[in-house]
Amino acid sequence: MPTGIDHIVIAVTSLEDAIADYRRAGFTVTPGGEHHGGRTHNALVPFADGAYFELIAFRDPDATDHAWAARLQQGEGLVDYALRAGDLRAEVTALRSRGLNASDPHDGGRIRPDGQRVDWQTIRFLGASSSALPFYCVDRTERSLRVPDGEAAIHQNGVRGVANVTVVVNDLAAAAPQFAALTGDEGTPIEADGEPIVGGSVFRVGEATIRVVQPDISPSDLRDHLERRGDSLYAVSLIAPAGGDDAIPLGLAHGARLLLPNARAWQDEQDDEVATPTTASIG
Repeated sequence: MPTGIDHIVIAVTSLEDAIADYRRAGFTVTPGGEHHGGRTHNALVPFADGAYFELIAFRDPDATDHAWAARLQQGEGLVDYALRAGDLRAEVTALRSRGLNASDPHDGGRIRPDGQRVDWQTIRFLGASSSALPFYCVDRTERSLRVPDGEAAIHQNGVRGVANVTVVVNDLAAAAPQFAALTGDEGTPIEADGEPIVGGSVFRVGEATIRVVQPDISPSDLRDHLERRGDSLYAVSLIAPAGGDDAIPLGLAHGARLLLPNARAWQDEQDDEVATPTTASIG
């Protein structure tokens, strides 16, 4: 089973501009280097919970032969997300046994600005119905070489991690079983409660959750996102201190919806659970 959210991919046109803007938004940004093959370069915003943002840009601004590049042509912002796991080959076997069409592990890596080589492996899900599913990313070199910690994970805006991601889908009934097979969690139903959705489900992965929602037919940002980008990542809620803005301004975030209030509510729930454990949690 996945052990948590590894990272969130944010595609941008100019990496230098994105680094400057994320720093203006109160994030500590660490240059990541150039990926093998030289097509892309990145920068990282790591968090105390182990997750991070990957700001990625293509060297060729007209590139379209990559899923992220094609999505970037529709505008900057969230294009993908990755999960962590232990033994990746064992995870592939387990995922396939649960009916998910997981690829074989694929090698990846980059060269950091200091010359350090970093290597990892990824797996993805194949087929037209898998576009809302994340991919997996597991280190082959020491994780600390890929994901900086310490002061790099301390941010002026107080953000400490990822509380949840929201994914929009066209068919919740078809998507929910895939996410249940992915996470090992049957999912908790989401009531509309004023949100422009037909319904949704929440699936736990490590300390975070994946919210899968199907927009209703009324005009909304959710419906517009679905019509433009199809089944895909819509927003990220962050663990942040109380007070402050409700979201990072879209301009500074280069089109990524980075929300704060839901994360604060999530953190309050976690604090309540710790302060008042239920019978089921004692043992």
